[in-house]
Amino acid sequence: MESFQSLADEISGLEERVADAIFDTVRAQLRSEGAEEARDLERRLAKVRRSLQKAEMLLRGASDD
Repeated sequence: MESFQSLADEISGLEERVADAIFDTVRAQLRSEGAEEARDLERRLAKVRRSLQKAEMLLRGASDD
């Protein structure tokens, strides 16, 4: 069975990928006028990122006992 720390590490990697996607979305917004879809996607990705951060913190606080 995987340890909680290992799962937290995987979630951290996912969070980094989502952060990269957010930056890509913001760049696309700056290049395109009226990119409402990009703003909506940015908001959703930001929510996903916050959720992943919370999950990582919870797992790191858990013990394998």
